[in-house]
Amino acid sequence: MKRVFDVMASGCGLLVLSPVFLILAVVVKLDSRGPIFYRQARVGRFGRDFMLYKFRTMRVGSDKKGLITIGGRDPRVTRSGYFIRKYKFDELPQLINVFVGDMSFVGPRPEVRKYVDMYTKEQLRVLDVRPGITDMASILYRNENELLGTAEDPELFYREVVMQDKLKINLEYVAKHNLWFDIELIFKTIFSILK
Repeated sequence: MKRVFDVMASGCGLLVLSPVFLILAVVVKLDSRGPIFYRQARVGRFGRDFMLYKFRTMRVGSDKKGLITIGGRDPRVTRSGYFIRKYKFDELPQLINVFVGDMSFVGPRPEVRKYVDMYTKEQLRVLDVRPGITDMASILYRNENELLGTAEDPELFYREVVMQDKLKINLEYVAKHNLWFDIELIFKTIFSILK
């Protein structure tokens, strides 16, 4: 049932939002040099890697300077990137990931292999479900960049505090997820963005 919802909703979303995709593609291309989309290998269900798509909001090569974005004004983020990230428009291309089955609308946010390799055996259970565009941890940590910007060592703080708490939240999701709970989280995400 969840997969049927994902395919139908993502297919409709891609059709309805195609004008928005076009506008964002033009904005990204005019604002800075580089591709329209940013692709990054993430770890999906059962530990399989897949390519996650986003609208590019950072300058080319920025990921080589660190995998986490820090503070409200990370200098690697482009001018249009601040607006696109603030309203989560950069996540829209993940509708493609949902449509092809790499992701779901709701599920633990997919991590890069570097961090997944640090998971305990218990934490690896988050890989039993498809990763999602949104989850409860994303809602609770919607200001994660600003939070990391206040840390003395953002990378260490992410690994030892933020990532651990997110994994705890996501393990709770894995234990009790169902379609109705997913729909509730989708509405909470929309409300969180609008707020």
